[in-house]
Amino acid sequence: MKKERPSTGREKADTKPRIGDMVELSVATLDEEGFGLSRLAEMPVLVNGALPGETVRARITYVGRREIFAAAVRVLRHSPTRLQTPPCDKGAFCDGCPLILMKYPAQLDWKRDLVANALNGYRSLQGVTLHPPLPSPSPLHYRNSAKLVVTGKFAAPLIGIYRRNSHDVIDIGDCPLHHPLINKVVQAVKEGIRKGKVPIYSARSGTGMLRYLVVRVSETENRAMAIFVTSQRSFNEIHHLGKHLQTTVPEVEVMVQNVNPSAGNVILGERDYFFLTPRKELSDSIGGVRFAISPRSFFQVNGGGARLIYEKVREWARLTGRETVLDLYCGIGGISLFLAKGACEVLGIEAVEAAVADAEKNARLNGVRNCRFEAGDAAELLEGLKDEGKKVDLIVLNPPRKGCDAEVLKDAAQLAPGRIIYVSCSPRTLARDLDQLSRLGYRTLEVQPVDMFPQTPHVENVALLERLPD
Repeated sequence: MKKERPSTGREKADTKPRIGDMVELSVATLDEEGFGLSRLAEMPVLVNGALPGETVRARITYVGRREIFAAAVRVLRHSPTRLQTPPCDKGAFCDGCPLILMKYPAQLDWKRDLVANALNGYRSLQGVTLHPPLPSPSPLHYRNSAKLVVTGKFAAPLIGIYRRNSHDVIDIGDCPLHHPLINKVVQAVKEGIRKGKVPIYSARSGTGMLRYLVVRVSETENRAMAIFVTSQRSFNEIHHLGKHLQTTVPEVEVMVQNVNPSAGNVILGERDYFFLTPRKELSDSIGGVRFAISPRSFFQVNGGGARLIYEKVREWARLTGRETVLDLYCGIGGISLFLAKGACEVLGIEAVEAAVADAEKNARLNGVRNCRFEAGDAAELLEGLKDEGKKVDLIVLNPPRKGCDAEVLKDAAQLAPGRIIYVSCSPRTLARDLDQLSRLGYRTLEVQPVDMFPQTPHVENVALLERLPD
């Protein structure tokens, strides 16, 4: 039996910690990913399951060149923000939701500080009104979709997510963040794998078949979609697995086999087979707007949180029915369709052609005729609108986490809309882009954080900007 090497966190720099060592650490704060920050052997230590102000006994799980990861095993000094009874017993070693040990009001306070620190890094954003975060309508069981790894042997399958810095899979069959239907599907699929002796794919040997399980839920219909991602086309095993799932969880109305023979980490392959169920898509709604959900459609994972964002955008848009709205990075048209009733015309721009096809389908589904959507590069399409002399009253920016390219911001500002509303999933890139827009003639008035992802360090933000007088 390995003897533990005790530590107080004050080792000399030449004493390199090892994986498995038990150490005592004092945690000062959380980093942007929700890990407790400490130091050991003059290196930063990121501690999962530790909160600011705590002293913990932790096991080292990873030693890199520049940082160390550890998992709290025992809390020696507790933070007043720690929950006495967390909703999940995996919080100390599952890093999918590192804030789940923290009381929810404290999570919201921490996220507000996260946004404030990002804004305070720029002189141009001093004095911007920062509102308290809007809490998610459901702090737990809000996720309506999950992409899960399947591993192990058919007699004892594991379905879950990868542990950070490893290929180990954490089994999360009863995740408190997942919609209850997702958890029911996961348990039923495990039973079906065991019963049907379904061969599970091994990345190491390249053998086996079942690789991933993707589950999507329509909250308004209380119906589910299950996608079995396999390494090769197979009718018999997947057919019997699907039959077992539908018998056990009759709410599953769409089942798909997706074939992904690649050796990479991309989950979905190029081919879908719908032989398991006659229905090919679900439908859901956010704030009265209906959406079709196919296996590849993007849909907000927290419908209640998305509604808060869409309603804030609509409130700040102050539409009178005469405005032309440009929705950049429109996705499947969520914000566009939310604004359509109050606008004269809405143009959505999105790089992904499949998303544009979904947006057009969703417009038809809602009987909306004053929205049109174009697929292409945002900067190029903006340049074309500028050359046409297109008058735009409002631009909505909703880019991916990396934010907007400088050229996109420049072209958007040259269209001279009276207002810009920026929706962001990254406080850091939001602040950077708001500062850039300040040099292009736009002043940020207020920022509204929205807690789309409770129990995680992620926070969405809606920012309102107005054009300065010439």
